[in-house]
This record gives sequence, C-alpha cells and structure tokens, in this order.
Amino acid sequence: MNDPISVDVNVTGTIIVAVVVLYAGRFLTSRISFLRNFNIPEAVSGGLLCSVVAAIVFFASNRQINFDLTPRDSLLLIFFSTIGLSAKFSTLISGGKSLAILVVCAIGFLILQDIAGIAVALSFGAPPAYGLLAGSIAFAGGHGSAISYGQLAADQGLPGALELGLACATLGLIAGGVIGGPIARRLTTKNNLSGEAEKQSFLPGPEETSESCPVTLNGMLDSIFVLAICIAAGAAVNYWYDQRSEMPLPGFLTAMFVGIVLTNGLDFFKIELHKPSISLCSDVSLQLFLVMSLMSLQLWTLGGAFGPLLVILLVQIGAMAAFALYVVFPAMGRDYDAAVIAAGFSGLGLGATPVGIANMHAVTEKFGASQKAFLIVPLVGAFFLDIANAAIIQAFLATPLFK
Repeated sequence: MNDPISVDVNVTGTIIVAVVVLYAGRFLTSRISFLRNFNIPEAVSGGLLCSVVAAIVFFASNRQINFDLTPRDSLLLIFFSTIGLSAKFSTLISGGKSLAILVVCAIGFLILQDIAGIAVALSFGAPPAYGLLAGSIAFAGGHGSAISYGQLAADQGLPGALELGLACATLGLIAGGVIGGPIARRLTTKNNLSGEAEKQSFLPGPEETSESCPVTLNGMLDSIFVLAICIAAGAAVNYWYDQRSEMPLPGFLTAMFVGIVLTNGLDFFKIELHKPSISLCSDVSLQLFLVMSLMSLQLWTLGGAFGPLLVILLVQIGAMAAFALYVVFPAMGRDYDAAVIAAGFSGLGLGATPVGIANMHAVTEKFGASQKAFLIVPLVGAFFLDIANAAIIQAFLATPLFK
C-alpha cells in the first residue's frame, strides 16, 4: 500500500469534532442498553465510534485523519489537578481502619497487576514496558493514565504504546463491570450473607447524597485561578525534577500533588474551595480529554495485537477475581459489607471508580444496604489509587528490568 494521504484537522476543527463526537456518544448511550448497563462513558463510546469511522476511511481511501491534540495535554493537567484538590486529609480520616486495610489491599493488587502485565509481555517477547501499559497503567489507572504514559512511551520509541494502553483501558471498563456481580453473588451465596433490604431506600449511593449547589461566576473564577496555580507550580516542580533525574515524571503527577498540598493548606486555614465549580471543571476536562484521545485512536495499528490483547484481558480478569475473592473479602471481615466491597473493588481495579460504585449498587439493590462499602470504596478510588499507582509505576521503572 502507498503511503497514506494525511488529512490534517487544526485545533479549532479538533475541538468542534470533539464536541460533536461527545454528543454522538451520549446518543449511543441513551439508545444502547449494553453501554448503559456496563457504564461505558459517553466519551468512550463516541470516541471509539469516531476512530472506527477514521479506520474505515483509512482502508477505503488510504487517507489518514490527523487531529491537532494540543488542547488535550492541558485538559489532562486540569483533570488531575481537580483530583488533587479533592484529596482532603480530614475526609480520608473518616474511613478509619477499614479504609487503611483496603488501601493496603489496593497497593498489593497494583503490584500484582503490573507483575501479571510484565509476565504477559515477556512471554510474547515484548519489552517489559508494554507490560506496565497492560498492567496498572491502563487497568487501574484508566484512560487518563493510559494516554499519558502511553504517549510518553511512544515518544521514547515504543510503537503502538498509546493504542495498546487505550485498548486495555477500554476492555478493563467492560470487564470491571462484568465480573463484580458474579463475585458478589458467589460470596453472598457461599457464605449465606445479606444486608438489611428494608434500609436500602434510605441509603443511596454517594452521587445521590451530595447536596446540589449552583455554579456561580465567582466560584468558577476562583476554581480556574486555583487550577492555574496547580498547573504552573506542577510544571515548575517537573522542570526542577527533570534537571536532577534521568527518569521523567508525567506532568499530570506533579500537578496532582500540588493540588493535594494546596487543598490541605487551604483546609488548615479554614478556606473552602467551591466544590461544584471544581467538580464541573473535572467533568468537562475529563470528557473532552477522553473523547479527543479516543477519536484520534489509529485502530489499524492494532491489527496484529488481537491475540495478545485477549491473553492480557484474561490474565488480568483472573488476577482480579482471585484477589477479590481470596484477599479483599477475608481482609475486610468476611461479612456482607466485605462482599459488597469485593464487588466494588473489582470494578475499581479493572475499570474506574464509577464502575465500582455501579457494581455495589447492583449488589445492594438485591441483597440490602452496605453503608461501609459506599464510604470507603469511593475514597480509595478518588484519593489513593492514582497516587499509589503513580508511585508503583515509577518504582517499577527504576528497576534494572527497565534500564
């Protein structure tokens, strides 16, 4: 085949296409029950549809559509800054001993997930860095982490790294929603467990208990100002670190840590950030970031990777199921709460926090309420998982295996 003809889309066109594709994803999700049942984000369904269309254009006319993804990097920094700004130590303390135990479990699973990914990569004769992408970077880290590290790996000479990471992250979203129910059903049936069904209507999930507040102009301006501080200070920290280390840090990581320091410093002085505005910035930046990344996915580069992807997925599902059944459930007390937590953890470890929460909703609607599960699982997903994952990835990269 002749070299493809490049069709370049500028920044303005990319943003317009991203918004249209996001709405297309919303339409698909509203019409296709599979997407709703497995909690596939609208940006993912719309972005993948766009990438399929781009692949059809490529094979039909030998034209390669190239989007200008300059805004995407800034959106990533905004999103992870909002994660840092949400990590208040005072909130984390409320989880108590159970939260600490689940955090330890999460750290152990992240290490196991990376070891499994590296083992699969080595078995196929691939560099171990692909194993990290097929481990906690993509599965526990999700699309944001997969894109950031995948692009970094591609820039350092690993072809198809970004596409591999995105494919694993997407498969993980689906798998995390599929296995949570069977895991909880096995645990509740085998151990004759149930919650208090009569209390279920009085115990909604976290997204239903927060009070709604209006987004104001002053709140948005304050939030934008704080986010600008996180990004600027994070870039300064990143520059300082790069001057002293041969191993670069992703820009989103330093922005997130600056957000953590800033929000807890403000909390110490009793200064409150405008949560609705921060939340809105988080949602908008994540949706646009995901849709821009997925709609630019060059699917034809994964043509020969179907077999390895299937092996990766089966290995990671097996590791997650075994860990939830034989580590998380016993560690959390072998009771009904532990069963619900195991279901939520399975969604958290393979997909994302919303997948874990959806798993727990499905279980509690049938077997009864679990206030403990709805407290600590979202806390682990929102505050600890990304931080621990980043540290573990950097630790793996520092080993002789990656030299």
